Amino acid sequence: MGNQNTTSFQILKDLPTSLSESQCVLHKHELLLCGGANKRTCYSYHTLKNEYKFICKYPRDVELNGHCVMKLVDNDNEDSNQIILLSFGGYPKHTLTMKYVSIWDNMSNKSNDSNNFNEWIHQFIIERNKYHYYGGLRAVIGGRNNNLLFITYPNYICV
Repeated sequence: MGNQNTTSFQILKDLPTSLSESQCVLHKHELLLCGGANKRTCYSYHTLKNEYKFICKYPRDVELNGHCVMKLVDNDNEDSNQIILLSFGGYPKHTLTMKYVSIWDNMSNKSNDSNNFNEWIHQFIIERNKYHYYGGLRAVIGGRNNNLLFITYPNYICV
């Protein structure tokens, strides 16, 4: 076989900071990198421009020791430039949402109430038992109307 150095992966520019166990979400031409183990920073990588931009930081009281980030499905608004992200889990547990509008767009395209965009906001608690460790959790939205959130973590599944 020899020394074949072929790959179907593209090598990207280095991140401005190192992220371990980061969660990623794809939105149009952006890869959103949301925090990591003991790192609260979030970045957008533009796949066409091959560049990163800083989005925001998680709140100071949130430690990202095993978390999950996912894009919530909005069937009524598929063409919108705005998406809603959900970040939850870890230890200690957190549940946050973000209304994300591309940081690559012109600021004039955003709503007049732009301070509600691109920042993590504390929300409801998903699981009642505060002692469960959510490290390594995974989640998917499903059901007939995409109205169910399936969460798996070691020895548990919640719907």
